[in-house]
Amino acid sequence: MILGLAGLIVMADNWVVSPILPSIASAFGVPVASTGVLIAAYMLPFGLFQLAYGPLADRYGKFRTVVATLTLFAGVTALGALMPSVQGLTAVRGLTGVFAAATMPVSLALLGDSVPMVDRQKAIGTFMGIAFLGQGISMILGGVIAFALGWRWVFGLYGLIAAVIAVALWSRMGRFPSVPAASGPILAPYRTLLGRWRSARVYAVALVEGMLILGLFSFLGALLSARHGLNALQVGAAMTAFGVAAVVFGRLSGKLADRVGRVNLIAGALAIAGVSGVALAWVPFLPIEVVAIFGLGAGFMLAHSSILTIATELAARHRGVAMSLVAFAFMGGGSVGTMLAGRVIDGWGFETYLLGWGLALILVGFAARFIMSGAGVGDATEAMRPPVPATVAVGEE
Repeated sequence: MILGLAGLIVMADNWVVSPILPSIASAFGVPVASTGVLIAAYMLPFGLFQLAYGPLADRYGKFRTVVATLTLFAGVTALGALMPSVQGLTAVRGLTGVFAAATMPVSLALLGDSVPMVDRQKAIGTFMGIAFLGQGISMILGGVIAFALGWRWVFGLYGLIAAVIAVALWSRMGRFPSVPAASGPILAPYRTLLGRWRSARVYAVALVEGMLILGLFSFLGALLSARHGLNALQVGAAMTAFGVAAVVFGRLSGKLADRVGRVNLIAGALAIAGVSGVALAWVPFLPIEVVAIFGLGAGFMLAHSSILTIATELAARHRGVAMSLVAFAFMGGGSVGTMLAGRVIDGWGFETYLLGWGLALILVGFAARFIMSGAGVGDATEAMRPPVPATVAVGEE
């Protein structure tokens, strides 16, 4: 359960900036669109440094890697509360992304090591659901804190919560010994994975998924505020629909994948997310917008849990690297998508941005059906490594 809480606080911090962007922009006297750099500043190192944590976790222990980085994450998150300018806050958010980068991919690699394939997507979906419960809670909690106390308290309190979880993880270090396994040149697994079409296409789809879904999500708080005059609390409540959908469909993703196939589920889920984006562009009616945000969360979770499950079998002896690459592709794409979205909003407005991103997601969904064809887990490139001595349960580590 403690490892799940680590994922929860990292994802809570990851997504909390979006609903409080209007408050931050108002405090510093800058346009909302220009504060989108805070999201991009976090996403880019969050994705980039996962490339470093993958081989470190494979060599020196996955649990140890999570504990050390979460401790540093807690400190720099709290530091954000003290920043006097957008530039300073941007720098701190970038550093926060550096240390947050380890938790999700390394935890997913642990699940890949210990959970049989027949149960793996359910386990991954459950873990992701716990983590995105943090995102869901963060939408409303961040809004409440910003509304009642100010946006600076959001970073201070999140840092404190992360510190408590880090202490709990340190106390369990002996229960979850690290299991070094990988050897050889550090860059060799990267060359192998990127040089194979079977794995390269998975990373390509993850990159475009991140570019479009995270790019679509990042400015929804600003959209709701501009359209309906909502405050930070109301924006957070509306955007919680995304997190609720992630929790619900994370639990259901395994059964749905077994029924329709993972590749078909990816294609259909991306199309659902795209339709949700189009609905947000065309129907400026708050109840419908909340339903569309729910649809965006459902589409994201169904597609992403399927992509992650496939990725766990791309390199069984180097799962840390394999999962780091897919996370890097997703978050790097999200960083680019967010920056592009800010430019589109500045030039053409929210509706053009939502319509363009939504239609692109629908097209990518159809394309993914053909690009990912044959990317099931039955033709894994490496044999499964024997399970580690300590079973890693979703609710335990």
